[in-house]
Amino acid sequence: MKILVLARLFLALIVTLAISGCGFHLRGQIDVPFTSVYVEGNSAVATILRQLIVAGGHKDRLAKSPMSAERTIQIMSETSNMIIIALDGAGQVAEYQLQYRVTYRLLAKEKEKLKPVQITLSRDMTYNNSQPYAYGDEENFLNHDMQTDAAQQILRRMALLH
Repeated sequence: MKILVLARLFLALIVTLAISGCGFHLRGQIDVPFTSVYVEGNSAVATILRQLIVAGGHKDRLAKSPMSAERTIQIMSETSNMIIIALDGAGQVAEYQLQYRVTYRLLAKEKEKLKPVQITLSRDMTYNNSQPYAYGDEENFLNHDMQTDAAQQILRRMALLH
């Protein structure tokens, strides 16, 4: 019994050392490298960007206007699409692909610091005609997941620009 517990403890120690030795670490909060940032736009990704900045402990860096900000993240466009990618034997939809695109740019006092960048994300979603109502929630969840992913990518790219 004691040998089994010691073996498990030793295995956990080996796995921990292997993971830490390879450089793996959780992402955690994203640091905003500017003293103040204004997020322009009323889209879902703009709202999530503001939430991420505040959640990262940088509420004081979220500017109330573009003129008072060191940098402005301008959300230029945001689109969502749903494409059929598979049909079953009866010709019914079996799988969809949800696509999300957001285009943004970074401004400094109304001068372009980063030309427009487009982020494109997609998620596959299987579909069963016998349970059509269950997929509305899944679709909403996947769309929100892509919007959050895009907002995190924008902040990570900003962190590299300091």
